[in-house]
Amino acid sequence: MPTYKAPLRDMRFLINEVFDFESHYKTLPNGEDATPDMVEAILGELARLCENTIAPLYQSGDEEGCKLEDGVVTTPKGYKEAYQEYVAGGWQGLSHPAEFGGQGLPMSLNLFKQEMLGTANWSFAMYPGLSLGAMNTIQLHGDEEQKQTYLTRLTEGTWAGTMCLTEPQCGTDLGQVKTKAEPQDNGSYKITGTKIFISSGDHDLTENIVHIVLARLPDAPKGTKGISLFIVPKYLPGKIGEDNGVACGSLEKKMGIKASATCVMNFDQATGFLIGPANQGLECMFTFMNSARIGTACQGIAHAELAYQGSLPYAKERRSMRALSGKKDPDAVADALIHHGDVRRMLLKQKAIAEGGRAMIYFAAQYADNMISGILEDDKDKYDRWDSELGFLTPILKGFLTEKGLEAANDAMQVFGGHGYIKEHGMEQIVRDARIATLYEGTTGIQALDLLGRKVLLSSRGKCVRDFSKKLLDFGRKHLTDGELRPYAWKLLKIAAEWNYLTTRIMLVAAKDREMVGTASHDFLMYSGYAMMAYFWALQAKVARDKLAHGGNEPKEFYQAKLATAEFFFERMLPAAKGHADGALKPTKSTMQLAPEHFSFDYE
Repeated sequence: MPTYKAPLRDMRFLINEVFDFESHYKTLPNGEDATPDMVEAILGELARLCENTIAPLYQSGDEEGCKLEDGVVTTPKGYKEAYQEYVAGGWQGLSHPAEFGGQGLPMSLNLFKQEMLGTANWSFAMYPGLSLGAMNTIQLHGDEEQKQTYLTRLTEGTWAGTMCLTEPQCGTDLGQVKTKAEPQDNGSYKITGTKIFISSGDHDLTENIVHIVLARLPDAPKGTKGISLFIVPKYLPGKIGEDNGVACGSLEKKMGIKASATCVMNFDQATGFLIGPANQGLECMFTFMNSARIGTACQGIAHAELAYQGSLPYAKERRSMRALSGKKDPDAVADALIHHGDVRRMLLKQKAIAEGGRAMIYFAAQYADNMISGILEDDKDKYDRWDSELGFLTPILKGFLTEKGLEAANDAMQVFGGHGYIKEHGMEQIVRDARIATLYEGTTGIQALDLLGRKVLLSSRGKCVRDFSKKLLDFGRKHLTDGELRPYAWKLLKIAAEWNYLTTRIMLVAAKDREMVGTASHDFLMYSGYAMMAYFWALQAKVARDKLAHGGNEPKEFYQAKLATAEFFFERMLPAAKGHADGALKPTKSTMQLAPEHFSFDYE
């Protein structure tokens, strides 16, 4: 089983040397206390919690799973104690207002926390992670009474929260929501319906669980315009232990994240309270969806990182055959796996995904900080601007990084060979856990449609691609005459041109053939992911080269490894983008021409 070690050196490299978070925090209304010493203390204490308390529960929690008996959900052994330690450290309120018991620090620090928690034990991280969605929703859309009643307890972590959206007949298409909300004379509502796939829907970690529920009022319009949002607590405030008509009907039997309670939740005339305007529930719910999807994107790099931390030591210790270029360990019976070219390919790919993805996430975290500053400053234009900027990044981060994280986990299993298929080594669990990341918060296909159809074509007519690709153009022009960086600069210039050409071609074809958006979207998303990661690897290479020349915070071997990994990404991984570009531009006919009844002739 891999032993988790927080990648603090790489985190510090990005925070201090690549993105200069110290200067960034000085521009934020809630960044005054985020000094370098404070950030370092937070990272260090969180690393200790994750390494010593949370990571050791990863495999045991998977083996034991959650249980539902007599209507009560229990988490695996050790989870309650670990959660109590987490709460005692004040971690839940790290980036939430001090007036409700939080520490009021920038949201990016919460994302650093989420990455570490998720890499140590994604199932555990789901419980406090789901509460954040409820907290954000109440903070922005709740009235003062709702904030005072719920937000303080959620911020301190003694209550937990969920987001109850999906129903048996609908997942992404929330216009089909059927859960009913009946107004009562006292201003409350009676909520009746069934929700499925509710992460952390019920558990024994907190004394109460606050559900944020989508439901329809009696006179609501059809479709998504007729959905409202409600606070429905498991127990009404002041009545802990008394039935409120909220019950877990069953636990989903899942492929992975088995220590996370994924519930079917039944609401039977449960008392709830409207949050936000009537029939505007989706707008309220999606306010923080971009930041939530960054959190899910963290799972991609979390699994790549954990898989790498497991497969690297194995590749150094396991011996098999001799290296093709001659003996590397002549005194041993065979050479270590790490001396074989294909094993090195898989290890370097895991490293490139984890570290390249981390850079993408940390860059987006600064956008999220700026978005939140718009809220804190009551500056709607500022909020809208940064939310829009973040909106372009999030489907790429979520879709591309979770797909690549799963790929990295599979490669780690491959490094182990047959032993990777055996539970005791932990690789198969990482693969199982990683699989869900490509599905929830919208499947990769949904992210692709959101990116190409909504963000690129409808909302901006390609402007969002033009705007971001300017970063690639600027880097390319600036470093084209730099001997060491020229290979990266030249490739970035080509990618920027191709990315915009790809966007324009799809836009022109889609004007005549709407199916083009659907058939091209996945390839477009994956191409965008490679293009974005290429920029951040070039940026890391530049900083590493500069630090080697002028001195940095890390040993020279760290920066040399950055340069080597960047070279591997550009030479061995980036060429895959060309295939996605070619695929995206193919006519829709080959995908759409086969009649549904002709997909098979052997079964109905």
